Formats: sequence, structure tokens, C-alpha cells
Amino acid sequence: MYSLLGGIFLGWSLGANDASNVIGTAVSSRMIKFWTAAILASIFIILGALISGQAGIETLKGLTSFNLSQAVISSIAAAITVTIMTLFGLPVSTSQSVVGAIIGISIINHQLNFGGLGKVLICWFTTPVGSAVITVIIYKCFAFFYNHLKIGLFGLDRLLKFGLIISGSYGAYVLGANNVANVTAVFVGAGKLNVFAAALIGGVSIAFGVLTFSRPVMETVGKKLVKLDPFSALMVSISLGVTLHIYTVIGVPVSSSQAVVGGVLGIGLVKGVSTVSMQTLKNIFFAWFLTPVVACIIAILITFGSYLEYMGPN
Repeated sequence: MYSLLGGIFLGWSLGANDASNVIGTAVSSRMIKFWTAAILASIFIILGALISGQAGIETLKGLTSFNLSQAVISSIAAAITVTIMTLFGLPVSTSQSVVGAIIGISIINHQLNFGGLGKVLICWFTTPVGSAVITVIIYKCFAFFYNHLKIGLFGLDRLLKFGLIISGSYGAYVLGANNVANVTAVFVGAGKLNVFAAALIGGVSIAFGVLTFSRPVMETVGKKLVKLDPFSALMVSISLGVTLHIYTVIGVPVSSSQAVVGGVLGIGLVKGVSTVSMQTLKNIFFAWFLTPVVACIIAILITFGSYLEYMGPN
């Protein structure tokens, strides 16, 4: 059980940080209460991990071969990377930190599935672009019907609240389905867990992060969407769910934070205004390249450190 702690910690931090992307809008705008959102998100994250998490697990575990100690090292390296990026205030992608750590292990093993890695890299770069395109399409389609509704302001408010709850629950489902591989796929590759156990443990650890430490993130980070009007915020929420769902079917874990930024950029394209600062974009691009590199280096250093300890005097 102790060997799984690195992955469980990753799942906890993922839930604590990324829940704001899928349902933080509804909480920070006071549309729904935190505990309602947290419980809904936790349930749907676990369901998503169990029902639809297998494809991503198969992709990540197939990037290289693992033994149990290497699986533990990759989880610890990814967790350290997430912590470092958070301390520096850079956008955190658990997916990129995990893959970077796996690449570090593959360098040690002299074995890497380049076809699988190429698929992952393509999906990383297309996540924000795809999310922006999806947001533009969804916005134009929904706006046509929304603008022709013959209901009062109270009715519109209730409709938006209902929409945020549904889109948030859907987003939580696909977050669990898409990102559970980040938490426990390496342990499947090492033969420690089967796919069902990996999905269950990963899903529960992400949900635990939502329930225990996501409130401050939801109430603050979620406001990056609330600066949009409520309808635009709902469109970004729906786009996030659709984007993550597409990559879940493809079988590649991607960053929900980057999908959200793509969605906000899509709103900017529709309205002809800038909704994301250039500094934010610079930080995101910087983090795209830095996160996997840092995780890779840390995994290699930990591996060499463990070798030196093993070879040293008893």
C-alpha cells in the first residue's frame, strides 16, 4: 500500500486544483453551494474513472516498461514537479508532469514507445486550440436559442444555474475518466494493480482532493471564468467537458486548465476582445515546455540516487 502513496498524493492534488475548472464557476458565482458542487463532482469523478478511464490508463502504461520501484519514482517525481510549478505560480498540468516522469524512466530503461508518445504530444498541443474551436461553435449554436427564449430574468437565472450544475457534473465525469491515468497508470504497468483497481483508487483519491481541499481554489481560481458573463462562463464549462471527452475517447490524458484557457480564448474570438492577458499566455506556454522537462530530470535524478544508495556500503 505504501508504494501507492505517490500516486494517491497526485490524485489528491489533482482533485484539489482541477475541480475549479469543471465546477468552480458555479461555486464562485454563488449559483450553487460548495458542498453541493463538491459532492456532485466527487461522485461523477469516481464514475468517470470507473466507466471510462481504461483508455488513458492503457496509453500511459504502454509508454515504457516499469518495475514497482520505477512506478513509485515516477509518481514521486511528478508530485514534486506539480509542487514546484505551484510554488512558482505557473499553470500546473499533472498530465505533463506524469508523462515527463515516464520519459525519464524510459531513458533509464532505453525503451520508449515513440508512437504512443507522439500521440500524447499532438493531443497536448491541440487541447487549447480544439477547446477554442469547440467553444466558438457551441457559443454560436446556444446563443441563437438563448436569445430567442421568451422567459424573464428569474427564469434565465434558474436556467443558467441548472446548466452550470449539469455541465459541471459532466465535466467532473470526464475529468475522472481522462485524468485517472495520471494517478495510477504506472502501477498497472508495474503489475501492482489491475485496471479496475487503478481506476477505483485513482478516482477515489481525486474525489478526496475535491472534498478536502478544493474549496479555496474553487472560490478564487474559479473567478477567472466569472469575469465573463454567466452565459459565456456556461459555454466554457460545456466546452471543457466536450474537449476532455474527446481526448478520453482517444485515450490521452490532457490538462483541464489548458482546455479552460482555450475555451476563454474562444469566447474572446467570438466577442472580438481579449479575455486572457498576454502574461497568462506566456506562463502557459512556458509551463508546457518546462513541466515535462523538470519531471523527466527529477525522475532520472531520483533513479540514480536510488542506484547509488543500493550500491553504497551497508
